[in-house]
Amino acid sequence: MGAAAQPVIERETREVATPRTGAPSVAHIVKTEPDEDAAAKVLEARIHGTSVEALCGHVWVPSRDPRSLPLCDACKEIYGLYRAANDGLRDAPSD
Repeated sequence: MGAAAQPVIERETREVATPRTGAPSVAHIVKTEPDEDAAAKVLEARIHGTSVEALCGHVWVPSRDPRSLPLCDACKEIYGLYRAANDGLRDAPSD
């Protein structure tokens, strides 16, 4: 049996609101399909108000640019595993 194709992952960060304050806490890496551009996926989600899913499983509607936020540890770890298993992935997700 052949190995299942792994999704291509691009980094597109968006915030997660904390329950108490509503302030963003971490940025996530958006899950993408092969030949899908993460930046375009997030922009479309922002325009249409639809949700996106992070590598860690968190689902949210992108609304702000969280460049000053730390990257989600779970997303970072999962991306590292994908990168290790797939030679075709870049060393770092694109911004």
